[in-house]
Amino acid sequence: MAEPYLRLGVLDHRHLDARAANNAGNAGVILCERRFRAKINLRGKPIKKFLDAVRKALGVALPKTPNSTVTTKDITALWLGPNEWLLAGRPGAEGGMVEALRQELASQHVAITDVTEGRTIIGLTGSNARDVLMKGCSLDIHPRHFKPGDCAQSALAKALIILHQTSGDSGIEPTYDIYVERSFADYLWIWLEDAALEYGLAVTKG
Repeated sequence: MAEPYLRLGVLDHRHLDARAANNAGNAGVILCERRFRAKINLRGKPIKKFLDAVRKALGVALPKTPNSTVTTKDITALWLGPNEWLLAGRPGAEGGMVEALRQELASQHVAITDVTEGRTIIGLTGSNARDVLMKGCSLDIHPRHFKPGDCAQSALAKALIILHQTSGDSGIEPTYDIYVERSFADYLWIWLEDAALEYGLAVTKG
């Protein structure tokens, strides 16, 4: 990992902090980059011994229901498959997360991979956030089917993503975290900005 003072966010060249509004006003769509969030890909057989060890290491219970998430104060665990999870944590926490997992899971057959630099997270919220997603994503994200705490792997405007709705029930502005691969982040940000223009767009700090 680069020295902290040299580290650049995936979208830093877009000068998002300089563009960030203190007040989003009447914007129907609000975008941000959640920079430097720790991201650990974890694979293992979801037996009690494995689940207990992960809970002991990180204080989070891995979700076992498909396309669900569990969030604690510091970590969000996203279900990606029957034996695969993505663990997202606060910036700079990746080293400690990996070390804690390796210590507790040392005797088990697992894969622990730091993928922090491989993806970034684009935050999307606002009264028209769902409308923007519907322009380029085939998922059924109607509030009856995709709710806070749900996640899914899909494509948005042909970019592979993990979509996580973090808040917003029916009638309340939804908030989403969009996990996108580094090489597609700039393209997707441009697409989101264009898709949001008709609703009014604001950029905020993540």
